[in-house]
Amino acid sequence: MNDSVHEKLKILSDAAKYDVSCASSGSNRANTSKGIGSGVACGICHSFTEDGRCVSLFKILMTNNCIYDCAYCINRRTNDRPRATFSAQEIVDLTIGFYRRNYIEGLFLSSGVIKNPDYTMERMVLVAKKLRNEENYNGYIHLKAIPGASSELIHEAGIWADRLSVNMEIPTEPNLKKLAPEKNYPDIVTPMGQIRDSILVAKEERKKYRKAPRFAPAGQSTQLIVGATPETDRQIILLSSGLYKNQNLKRVYFSGYLPVNSYDERLPAINRPPLVRENRLYQSDWLMRFYHFKAEEILNEDQPFLDLDVDPKLGFALRNMHLFPVDINRADYEMILRIPGVGVQSAQKIILARKHRWLNSLHLKKLGIVMKRAKYFITCNELPAHKMDWEPQRLKHKLLCEMNSKYKKSLDTQLKLFADFKPVLPTLH
Repeated sequence: MNDSVHEKLKILSDAAKYDVSCASSGSNRANTSKGIGSGVACGICHSFTEDGRCVSLFKILMTNNCIYDCAYCINRRTNDRPRATFSAQEIVDLTIGFYRRNYIEGLFLSSGVIKNPDYTMERMVLVAKKLRNEENYNGYIHLKAIPGASSELIHEAGIWADRLSVNMEIPTEPNLKKLAPEKNYPDIVTPMGQIRDSILVAKEERKKYRKAPRFAPAGQSTQLIVGATPETDRQIILLSSGLYKNQNLKRVYFSGYLPVNSYDERLPAINRPPLVRENRLYQSDWLMRFYHFKAEEILNEDQPFLDLDVDPKLGFALRNMHLFPVDINRADYEMILRIPGVGVQSAQKIILARKHRWLNSLHLKKLGIVMKRAKYFITCNELPAHKMDWEPQRLKHKLLCEMNSKYKKSLDTQLKLFADFKPVLPTLH
């Protein structure tokens, strides 16, 4: 590696760390007899795939030059910082070189927008095309789809890549126009819809023709920045739910706002990102994806922000004490999933185990139930109901004391940072 490429690598790998919307692929791109690499259950750097493996991904920007001047972005046009741009061949050589040394298992390629969206997208597609055709590379490739790029280029990107992602960034259009006036929602939502439709068409074609080309077999994802604008957690969760239903996204990622451009008066005056809030949003996302929760159940108009002291599932239980205690031997699967301390696998085990015998607390412990938490919300055989013994706030305090929560109590929901804020529910065009 020459000095020029090494310097570019230092600059652009550092700039890429602000994009969190990459994940285990879910792809199944098998190797060929003469190829290199494999996209089978590949994932991201220092994370875990569904089968439990820790894997790595070469995460890089093609360039940190950008024609846009987004207030929240470290690579905005007006920032005075070192700039660099890789050629397509340089990224191909780095990817193959790192793969042969067993440093990585795949590529995540994003970019600032140079000249225009089409020019940038064309260069990114060229990287994937070279890897597949010239290097015979069958490993995982995740490409960032540039909003505003032509539908032809987006389609070609999906042919060569395993996953595509279009970053929404700001949850509502008025606030996007405020912080990134050169961007607009239609340019973001339109390619999302195109990718969704192309994935569905490719799946139908492969049912008829086994060798029909695949299109983004690992689906698509997006990223939302949390805390740069005054949207409530309820707005963000409703938007995420809408994206899962309407755009068939695999993942919605949340990135706590990093105060990298503190001089911009349009941004909130904070010293560190809202990491606890970000974590609670991920937990809420998990509830919707795996626990069959609806977005409206997690938060309501009276409580638009997540409780930073307790996880969203416990928060739901404390707000809906009239639904508890749950008879573990009679309740349906959906209600068992809503019991604090009961996971998806534990709920499935309960359904199977109670076919053979009447379950008691000892059985529940063996099934992996966290009884320190669940005992206040269930009843079974010898375990009495606690419903009449505890008021929600008193029970919350007791649970926090028992759990020795690692989170410090914080009542800051960031509303104080935005004067005269009136929440508006997000809409998708």
